[in-house]
Amino acid sequence: MSDTESDCDIFELGDIALQSGVALPAAKLAYKTIGRLNAAGDNAILIPSYYTGTHEGNEGYVAASRVLDPDRHFIVLTNLFGNGLSSSPSNTGAPFDGPRFPRVTLHDNVACQHRLLAEVLGVDRLALVMGWSMGALQSYQWAAQYPDKVAAILPFCGSAKCSPHNYVFLDGVRVALEADGNWNGGDWQVQPEKGLRAFGRVYAGWAFSQTFYREGLYRELGFETMEALLADWEEDHLSWDGNDLIAKLRTWQCGDISDNDLYRGDFARALGAIQARAIVVPCSTDLYFPPEDNAQEVARMTNAELRVFDSPFGHCVASPGVHRDFMEFLDTAIEELLGGG
Repeated sequence: MSDTESDCDIFELGDIALQSGVALPAAKLAYKTIGRLNAAGDNAILIPSYYTGTHEGNEGYVAASRVLDPDRHFIVLTNLFGNGLSSSPSNTGAPFDGPRFPRVTLHDNVACQHRLLAEVLGVDRLALVMGWSMGALQSYQWAAQYPDKVAAILPFCGSAKCSPHNYVFLDGVRVALEADGNWNGGDWQVQPEKGLRAFGRVYAGWAFSQTFYREGLYRELGFETMEALLADWEEDHLSWDGNDLIAKLRTWQCGDISDNDLYRGDFARALGAIQARAIVVPCSTDLYFPPEDNAQEVARMTNAELRVFDSPFGHCVASPGVHRDFMEFLDTAIEELLGGG
């Protein structure tokens, strides 16, 4: 068991019915809590995991010196299905092992997170749901799926629906992985190292902006050359199971808060049904979650504000601990949403 696995709890969900109609047996949701729920039950904050992250990565948003202070808040960190800790291709037995793992939607993820809060943690209503990237997608999903259970949301560098351009980007990294001769349709016997390296290298081109590379800002992250940064992205993706990466990617691609029986594809109605106060924070140079997409979403929400963070760091400006000014920007928004500003 890895340190990350031993650092979290597991909610045994039993057999769950997915949106796809498939029943996933013996499903599990990995999570970690920090702090305690107060007597009023109104200090719970949920931070769902991002694409290549776990609860461990999201701990970077939490500290006694930050607005998200464990002495004042009950913070719940959840793990996406497919991230290797919750039910995933890499830890699920036949007939849903590897590439046979069923499609899991954000709606499925949030429904199981709701069960965790209600059945295990005693949380009836969330003061805030916040998250980066796929965590942002889940923030929107929570507010639309359970509008009476969420007081505020803070999606940053993410959207309420996967855009066509975003979909194309994701297909590009997927195909790079699957082109490895060892891939074998996901039933690989030898790790598809070339494919995983290609996946990471292609992804890095989208994760930061053109200005970031032109001005050599990778040096601020400790890399002397652009090649050193790209090599680091390759190495990072070697630690991931390829089927897990694709399972989460498919969850991302089908992300749409209106794709359910409640809204039946009416995206504008789903956005308008969100009751939570929202501060939506895109980065000015994010290549796959551009501010323009968020502006269209905010225009259809009843109590939302768009706050664009101007930076050449692109999507990865929000990576925990990377950019101090962004973290301070985020803290200001959190404080306001929690009633302190």
